[in-house]
Amino acid sequence: MNSIELPSIIQGDDATKRCWWCGDDPLYIEYHDTEWGFPVSDDQRLFEKICLEGFQAGLSWITILKKREAFREAFCDFEFDRVAKFKRTDVTRLLGNQAIVRHRGKIESVIRNARIAQELTDEFGSLASFFWRYQTKERVVRKSRSEIVAISPESTAMSNDLKKRGWTFVGPTICFAFMQAMGIVNDHLKDCHLHKKVEQAQKEFRVP
Repeated sequence: MNSIELPSIIQGDDATKRCWWCGDDPLYIEYHDTEWGFPVSDDQRLFEKICLEGFQAGLSWITILKKREAFREAFCDFEFDRVAKFKRTDVTRLLGNQAIVRHRGKIESVIRNARIAQELTDEFGSLASFFWRYQTKERVVRKSRSEIVAISPESTAMSNDLKKRGWTFVGPTICFAFMQAMGIVNDHLKDCHLHKKVEQAQKEFRVP
């Protein structure tokens, strides 16, 4: 019996072709259309994203996306110099915040990772300079959801490097999702209306 392949591209009421994963949720569609895959060099956004990917572990991204503004308010807009100064009282405060994911390990991880982020900026000049070292020169164009991978050699290398420095909640899968979202790789499917736009944005992007 032949298995039925699920659609890789969806077409909404506006007739725009998009990657299947954003579904019909307006917030998810906006995230897909305006953020996901476009190259990012801003350290604050990079730190925010990798922290939120850690919070997503075991959950769906849409769950985190709906709580993102609450996370930003709770973690000082993810300004890692400020988060690095958080104390036990801040952990207690965050554990009582019903608007975010109240997981002690993940909350403490963000604070610890903020301190390591400071060390990385001292060493590399910026977080962007560190993360973009893992961009592959090979351009991979994926045509269907069955071709999408969860990890890559680069995400594994990034994960290993971060872990060696003491960063937590940064497995290879989390790192690859981070790379996809921040434009380090372009995983918009070939027929998605954003594939070429992101490809062009990558060409014009000045790697830190």
